[in-house]
Amino acid sequence: MTTITEPMTKKQQKAQEVRNAIEQLQTMLSPGDTLKTVLKQVSRSGMYRHIAVIWKDENISYLVARATEDRLCEDGSIGVSGCGMDMGFDIVYRLGATLWPNGTPTPHGVRNGESDSDGGYALKQQWL
Repeated sequence: MTTITEPMTKKQQKAQEVRNAIEQLQTMLSPGDTLKTVLKQVSRSGMYRHIAVIWKDENISYLVARATEDRLCEDGSIGVSGCGMDMGFDIVYRLGATLWPNGTPTPHGVRNGESDSDGGYALKQQWL
């Protein structure tokens, strides 16, 4: 006996893409890994940037954009709005919080003098 499945809605497809990207990144990345960010472009106003995310010499911006539900730009980078803060750090922090929303299984460092297992701080960021 065969069952007929309903086609997925666009909302369900997007949710599935997000889950797939998170699962793939969780297999690739570990707490303590360093992600490098590259500033590709800045708007004239300075309020919008294209930032690429590199891990082990591989551009993983597509997966990061899908997991964090950010905008993927035509140049293969992530489009972010805002100024007055380190937007590369923001991307990496939000990715860590997305991958480990309840924190990491074991502490990955020390923050404010105490063991830290906060998922947002699980990954390190470095500008290229």
